[in-house]
Amino acid sequence: MRIHAKYILPILIPLVVMLLPASAFPFETLTVMQQRAIALFLLAALCWVLEPIPIYATSVLVIVLELLFLSDKGLIWFRTEAGTPEFGGLLHYSDIMATFASPIIMLFLGGFFLAMAATKYRLDINLARVLLKPFGHKPQMVMAGLMLITAVFSMFMSNTATTAMMLAILTPILMLFKPNDPGKIAFALSIPVAANIGGIGTPIGTPPNAIALKYLSGENLITFGEWMSFGVPFVIIMLVLAWVLLSKLFPSDESSISLSIKGKFLKTPKAITVYVTFAVTVLLWLMGSSHGMNSYTVALIPVAVFSMTGIINKEDLKKVSWDVLWLVSGGFALGLALDKTGLAQLVVHSIPFEHFAPELVLVGAAALCLLMANFMSHTATANLLMPIMAALGMSMTSLSSLGGETTLILVVTFAASLGMSLPISTPPNALAHATGHVNSHQMAKVGVILGVVGVALSFVMVWILRLVNFL
Repeated sequence: MRIHAKYILPILIPLVVMLLPASAFPFETLTVMQQRAIALFLLAALCWVLEPIPIYATSVLVIVLELLFLSDKGLIWFRTEAGTPEFGGLLHYSDIMATFASPIIMLFLGGFFLAMAATKYRLDINLARVLLKPFGHKPQMVMAGLMLITAVFSMFMSNTATTAMMLAILTPILMLFKPNDPGKIAFALSIPVAANIGGIGTPIGTPPNAIALKYLSGENLITFGEWMSFGVPFVIIMLVLAWVLLSKLFPSDESSISLSIKGKFLKTPKAITVYVTFAVTVLLWLMGSSHGMNSYTVALIPVAVFSMTGIINKEDLKKVSWDVLWLVSGGFALGLALDKTGLAQLVVHSIPFEHFAPELVLVGAAALCLLMANFMSHTATANLLMPIMAALGMSMTSLSSLGGETTLILVVTFAASLGMSLPISTPPNALAHATGHVNSHQMAKVGVILGVVGVALSFVMVWILRLVNFL
């Protein structure tokens, strides 16, 4: 029965919502377009939670349905009443299609090219080998080194790819422990925890960050370097807390372990091109717009260089995480529908948020996001919540004393990345659980503690940003 519900509910519930009279909804005025947007939102939410189809396919479906039912070039039978106040305004078809080529998507594409080139020419493995040397042979220090390297890689690479690579490095290390050594649990958990936390450090580290950037524009614009100015310190503090927690909960019985990661830096022209391009791209990102380019323009430099030189060829292009790009673009399209139809504003204005303390609203939004992110994709969570949070931030004047829309979006974004209590919460968790060295209970204990502490720390972070007039 549960299996059937997984397929029936995402179709039945949105269909019922589409057919209900406007008077059935708790809004004084509801246009036809807004009613359709509600149905689309429910369809996306149910599909992202129940996963009757892959989550990236849901995003593509959202875009197609918007084109059919909400756009000015959709099915003619669904726009015969266009132009009347009761119907609402149609979305321009090119705006919906543009979500496939949003600047944020280009930013991610540049990050994927950098990650693929680094892996192809063994830059990642060799950096790990070099960076682990200073950490010696004590298990706690080796774990600290592994977490730091994982976090740094996760800032510029896919969290999943980073975790897969680091778990491969970890496998021979785990063989040095005795069968029942608790240290094996700490090491196995340290990689996904560091990958999840590390992604927070840069706008390209994790999809929720990119989704947040979509709503941080104009007066609220945050550049690549500015994001790192608060994201990296947050990551460092969380890494230290996570390291202490894992060391205390799962102390190792070993006093010393010896590492052996073989490899050397390639010195071919293509490898050197990868090293230089990687360094220059990151440097340009860190410089903000002082050179006249924004981070989205800079992101296309490695795409052009690696394509021209053959470093990334057509076979490599097949390995690009197109599913992630589609997933993010579907979220942008859903946000566009909620915004342009006026539904997000209608929902926000219908709830008396002005009667709530702004601190309570921030805590409630972050807690809701953290809870959702533990049970569904972080990206899907951000896709669903961000448009509503953006509308709430703009309309709730009492939030201005705490940083307004920017503060609300940041705490929700960080909460989305901190949902890591279950194997299903995030791909890095699933990979670590698959090693067989950690069970769900152990993962949940660490994930819940770090999630709650991380959200609390994000409030401290935005408070400090307010003190220095950043927000």
